[in-house]
Amino acid sequence: FRSAKDAASIVIWGANPSASAPHQHKHWIRETPAKIVVVDPVKHPTAAAAHLHLQLFPGSDATLAFAIAHVLRREGMIDRAFLAAHAVGWEELEPEIARCTPEWAAPITGVPAAQIEEAARLFGAGPALLWMGQGLQRQPTGGNVFRAVAMLSALKGDFAKPGAGFLFLNGGGRRGLDGDTVEAPHLRAKPKRTASHMDLIRLLSDAEQSRALITWNINIAASNPRQAELQARLRREDLFHVAIDCFATDTTDFADFILPAASFLEFDDLVSPYFHLSLSAQVKATDAIGESLPNQEIFRRMARAMGFTEPELFEDDATILDTLARQAGLKDFASLKAKATVDLAPDPVPLFPDLAFPTPSGKIELKSARAEADGHPALPLPHADPRPSGAKLRWRSPAAPWRMNSSYHEDAKSAEKIGAETMLL
Repeated sequence: FRSAKDAASIVIWGANPSASAPHQHKHWIRETPAKIVVVDPVKHPTAAAAHLHLQLFPGSDATLAFAIAHVLRREGMIDRAFLAAHAVGWEELEPEIARCTPEWAAPITGVPAAQIEEAARLFGAGPALLWMGQGLQRQPTGGNVFRAVAMLSALKGDFAKPGAGFLFLNGGGRRGLDGDTVEAPHLRAKPKRTASHMDLIRLLSDAEQSRALITWNINIAASNPRQAELQARLRREDLFHVAIDCFATDTTDFADFILPAASFLEFDDLVSPYFHLSLSAQVKATDAIGESLPNQEIFRRMARAMGFTEPELFEDDATILDTLARQAGLKDFASLKAKATVDLAPDPVPLFPDLAFPTPSGKIELKSARAEADGHPALPLPHADPRPSGAKLRWRSPAAPWRMNSSYHEDAKSAEKIGAETMLL
């Protein structure tokens, strides 16, 4: 975000900063000289304030991305030397882009051809920042959408320079934080296993793979896909379910035990933002209410009750926080608390400054052998979801601007601001 001043354009694709990041809405929209392009089916305040709003049909993002790429190619805005040196698959992708004209995409996306061309020229004119929102992935072909949209930065070679690149989420690794410090992989008796939320129903259907479930800081019964099927699995009599939360939720309704968690106001912590390369101190403001405990203390007590003795499982908060602060180049957690928030680099850090990419080839993989091995197309596709037919409508339910998902639903002031639920057709 600090490099916005160096960008010729900023494309906000599938994000709503006016509700989810009001500080970015204020500074990007009102203070940057860059042209703002918003791609979103909803005309939210950020879209309304933008230089150009592409109000596409839901599910047609990949088609729109290919049409923009077509204009970049047609008007000589693609960095072919960069692609030859740092990308894999351009030769196979180019013929598909060549056929995806704005005129072809307009009826599929609902975006006029002239607007597609204007957006492409703004994006191609100079360094461009591309912000891909978290909501963008939450659709039936979200993976393909991300590949299609992200390729636009690659086609221009928009990396390793100020005011350029794409943004989704920044992990702790970019701040020097070592995840192994937290996970302690040397304690694992078996190889690490992870599961996608898309696979949760399948895993909970198999009693051999899922005899116990711990849910903490999450409301899967309300937010996961295929809710009716998931809730049926959560009703399994042989599934031992522990839910940890500050409040009663749809998910705690299914739990065998509910452990009351402390809120973020009731313990110290280190905050690693989604987007900024900074760190902030979460400073305890009050004691925990009743019998509630911070999550980490709940897990320490569970480890003790289960008979574990490894010291890593009982490390206190102060030691953990000091260790992480030092990894990020700070003296200790107290020094972070004194400053509240610190930028970890004096100047904006370009994306992939050494043009080394974390892929098997070390290059941008427009064509992915790993994707193909997993049963997906090797290349992104100009796909669009079918438009609703007959009396059917496609339903979008964005979060209310006064709360984050189901958090703070119990707050009377927030409920008053939200008011009655409304539906726009």
